[in-house]
Amino acid sequence: MQASPLRRFASTAASLAALAAAGPALAHPHVWVTVKSEIVYTAEGKVSGVRHSFVFDAAYSAFAVQGLDRNGDGKLSPDELAELAKVNVESLNEYGYFTTAKANGAKVQFSDPVDYGLTYENKALNLTFTLPLKTPASGRALALEVYDPTYFVAFAMAEGDDAVKLAGAPQGCAKTVTRPKPVDPAQQQNLSEAFFEALNASSAFGQQFSNRVIVACP
Repeated sequence: MQASPLRRFASTAASLAALAAAGPALAHPHVWVTVKSEIVYTAEGKVSGVRHSFVFDAAYSAFAVQGLDRNGDGKLSPDELAELAKVNVESLNEYGYFTTAKANGAKVQFSDPVDYGLTYENKALNLTFTLPLKTPASGRALALEVYDPTYFVAFAMAEGDDAVKLAGAPQGCAKTVTRPKPVDPAQQQNLSEAFFEALNASSAFGQQFSNRVIVACP
């Protein structure tokens, strides 16, 4: 049985109980992330990658940055956050960076992330990274999903039209964003912690909380 990558990271710093106590009294999720995404196109109109911004909730952010202010100046520089960024990016690989995409109905494959880094502002960690496609894909019809199959992490696409941007897309492309429905507390209360512990990267449970983006180009 494999744990969520963020669960593994959190357990190296302190007990999971402390993290869970900071959030609602539900079995899952334990971490909340607000997402902004940018779909990147080539000059030929093909999709070449996805840029993500993952902003973590205040409780998890405070938990994760403990002891990282090495010079004691009350601020967290990119250098002080570099190792944490590396740990996060490497651990998310197992779960495909919580990102799946299909171009014209065919699943696309991503290369390792590039241009990744962390910032800490307004008491929140913001992990940014770019997922390049191994092979640029025709962008006529693209479906993008962001979710955690184990639902340890709850992803929510940011509000507003700029939550998803199209960078260099052909003229006439249109996007539709569908955010997950509110969590049903009664459903979660009927599920034990053992149920969630048994979930892994191939589980389908978390897909019901998926953020979906559909892009159609002429």
